[in-house]
Amino acid sequence: MKKLSIITLFSIVLFASCGEYQKILKSTDPEFKYTKAVAYFDKKDFMRSTTLFDEVSTYFKGTERSEDVLHYLAKSYLGQKDYFTASEYFKTYVKTYPKGKYIVESKFMVGYCYYLDSPDARLDQTATLDAIAAFQEFVDVYPDSERVPEAMKLLDELNDKIAYKYFLNSKLYFNLGNYMGNNYESAVITAQNALKRFPSNKHREELSLLILEAKYQQAVQSIEEKKLDRYRTTIDEYYNFVNEYPEGKLRKQADKILNESKKIVKD
Repeated sequence: MKKLSIITLFSIVLFASCGEYQKILKSTDPEFKYTKAVAYFDKKDFMRSTTLFDEVSTYFKGTERSEDVLHYLAKSYLGQKDYFTASEYFKTYVKTYPKGKYIVESKFMVGYCYYLDSPDARLDQTATLDAIAAFQEFVDVYPDSERVPEAMKLLDELNDKIAYKYFLNSKLYFNLGNYMGNNYESAVITAQNALKRFPSNKHREELSLLILEAKYQQAVQSIEEKKLDRYRTTIDEYYNFVNEYPEGKLRKQADKILNESKKIVKD
């Protein structure tokens, strides 16, 4: 009976809430709707706040309140985790109010929405690249903002994700080997591009070892005329690796490649 009473009470409250919301929707007073939209926003009821802000946006267009409505709309969509739509509203704010009171926050939030929408590294990274571009622009335009350290931290994280995407692509080429062409060379080029583009990424050692491994496999699987030169190239690449990572976690794997390569060159 106690449980039934709680359910009944919840149903009554929910019904009353819905009834109140329907009355607000039917109201023809935009000021009243705006006030209620802010109240719903403060309660984190972003679905209802979005609907109400959207309804009054036309009425307040061209007024001082229009800026607030647009900002609330962007944050309401963000609250619903509709990051793409939120980013579009933040971009609209930046374009409409380049000197507005929320301009710094909105400029940052464009990048942050893309960041939140950035998927796993194995998937398409368009949102990640958009986030990188937006945060970089934010740092360039507002170098003294208190949010620059946060933007820089997120930039590092995003750059690491793209570098890891390069690593996965390079590893894929490596695993394909000589299937329908020299995929080891493609693995080398892809990994080298990652190192050039993101020199400080946290996957740098893995990328460097992959280059060494790919060059070694090219040597192993070469025709006789090219073997010796390619083993020598592998040895050169080994010294590039150990010069940068003398105490690296992947040193043993690199040493094994060196030893195998030296056997061939010596013979």
